[in-house]
Amino acid sequence: MSGTSADEIRKHVKVYVMVFVALMVLTLATVGVSYLELAIPLAILVALVVATIKGSLVARYFMHLVGEKKAVYWSLMLTAVFFCVLMFLPLFAMLDHTGQ
Repeated sequence: MSGTSADEIRKHVKVYVMVFVALMVLTLATVGVSYLELAIPLAILVALVVATIKGSLVARYFMHLVGEKKAVYWSLMLTAVFFCVLMFLPLFAMLDHTGQ
């Protein structure tokens, strides 16, 4: 066994239970919003916001990324760079008139 005490285990279990409750509340909110007569763009926006919050809760606590700030920031920066490259590739292809 590792050197964790009972208090540390209780603390972690409390956090996991709170995250679970938050996920259940957000799931109920998603179901509740689905019964509302919202415009399609607003419904999509609400669904994406709730899904983003739920996904971040799962990633941060159940995947233990809450303590990996440096690695998360590096991967986020790398993702942003690749996103920009992929967004500008079609632009560069359209501007390339050497084959004509």
